[in-house]
Amino acid sequence: MQRLLVVLLALLSLPASAQEAFEEEEERLKFGFEVKGHWRDSDSVRFPSPFPFPMQALPLGQPRGLMETVEAGSHAEVSVVTLFLDSRWRDDWSARVKLDLIDRYDRNPTSEDDEFDLDEAWIRWGQETEPGRIPEELGFYVKLGKFPKFERQDDRHLESYGLISTAFNRFEDAGVEIGADLNRRLYFKVSFTQGNPLFYRDPNALAGDHGIPLLDGSVLNPDPELKTGFPIFYDADIEDLDFSNHETGFGLGLRFGEDTGMAVVDVLVWRYERTLADTVDLTGTFYGGDLDILRGPFSDPVPDPDFALAITDNDKVEVGANIWAYVGDFTLFAQYVDQDLAGLSREGWETEISWSYEMPFLGSAFGRQVLPYIQPAFRFSRLEPNITGGPQFPAPSVRWEWDKIDVGLRLGVLDRLLDLTVEWNLNEFIRLGEKEEADEFLATVRWRMDWRR
Repeated sequence: MQRLLVVLLALLSLPASAQEAFEEEEERLKFGFEVKGHWRDSDSVRFPSPFPFPMQALPLGQPRGLMETVEAGSHAEVSVVTLFLDSRWRDDWSARVKLDLIDRYDRNPTSEDDEFDLDEAWIRWGQETEPGRIPEELGFYVKLGKFPKFERQDDRHLESYGLISTAFNRFEDAGVEIGADLNRRLYFKVSFTQGNPLFYRDPNALAGDHGIPLLDGSVLNPDPELKTGFPIFYDADIEDLDFSNHETGFGLGLRFGEDTGMAVVDVLVWRYERTLADTVDLTGTFYGGDLDILRGPFSDPVPDPDFALAITDNDKVEVGANIWAYVGDFTLFAQYVDQDLAGLSREGWETEISWSYEMPFLGSAFGRQVLPYIQPAFRFSRLEPNITGGPQFPAPSVRWEWDKIDVGLRLGVLDRLLDLTVEWNLNEFIRLGEKEEADEFLATVRWRMDWRR
């Protein structure tokens, strides 16, 4: 890490004229890095778990199992170092590679996961129109590799995630995606992908640990450093290529607004479906993904009704709708999702609004404008599960009704180089008929540099 910081500092000191020379040319290759450091303060909250853990499986002096904040208190940390490369050639071909190192907030499904993640790796032929843009001419594309889902919000203005973006499309999938503009306003997208395994994690910054080796019964009175948190079901990161339980997706979109792009509304309706596997092996946990996590403990050979959720089949289906709106410096993103999860159901929605204010020139440093912009943002998300089953399922939080408010401010420090995001993540959920809270404060310094040729 010390050597990496030395290299990054050396890159920061490069003359601004050299960087601008890259940017003035037609962009065919862009490469660079991004580092995120955080100050995180998490409320200390704990609730008893209904699962009957034996005393030897609990920390000394703890009479019963608890669900508690993943890592309560104040912590300073570097969460991720990202290396990326974007390339375009012959007008119709483009590719992207994105590597994450450390990746503390996205380790999947536990903190025992690898500290290196190939986040994106894809190649595309044709022209793909970004959300909120009206194409000048009709386009068609085919994309192959590991890439974000087409309904995901990729221009988030906060570092945190809402409940819906956490549960349904936080991580990339692998396969093929095809899209086309039927005319300048109407378009469609289809995908055939591996499908992200179903697991669970806390909605705040750290995922929480579940089924780690420390808890396999070989250690007496274990006390994990990271706790379980209050997990919801979510689509975890893929680890190995396996299309035996593949997912198919379809989206139909319509664009409204001005050709100039100053006022555009983009509406997309979509659907995904796949068959859940009996189990999926995941790094760092002895729990299995997909149906295994829904069946709970003691499910071999037959699920125990006291511990298993009331699943009726092995189908996973999501239908949803998105709205992207861009009006001058104002942006809005909204998403609704209705999910059928092996006979269980969940629905929810999420809305983020943001404004960007350009600041007057106050000076420069390293050839960059100081304090170029201020960008406040507000997000509200709600998740309403209808999940029934065994009263002793170890993670009752999957049944809770959740509201999450994320409010923050992003401040440009040095133009396109350094920014600061300060936000409050307010979680409110219904537990045993009572409203409870588990809030978090997150301050993020993001340092990004790129070169273009």
